[in-house]
Amino acid sequence: MITAAQMRAARALLGIDQQTLASLSGVSLPTIQRMEASKGHVRGVVDTLTKVVQAFDRLGVELVSENSVSQGKGRGVRLKEIAVSAAAGTDKKAKTRGRKP
Repeated sequence: MITAAQMRAARALLGIDQQTLASLSGVSLPTIQRMEASKGHVRGVVDTLTKVVQAFDRLGVELVSENSVSQGKGRGVRLKEIAVSAAAGTDKKAKTRGRKP
């Protein structure tokens, strides 16, 4: 549904802190902190996840899932699929379209 990285990125785009997101979504601050500290997809109560996603939607953030087309018409940012080590400049190959690091 949503990843911890998406949550952090969405907050950064909006310029809000975790407390503000908690208030706007009706979710507790410790829950927001736990969600953002998780690895990969955020796990939790579906109702809680839905509240966070809906808050981002109300604030104008479109959360784009993997392999989906954006529904928005404005500018945006999307993370390319590359190996983390490639982005860090190590020897491992990038996964994106045959590019080499």
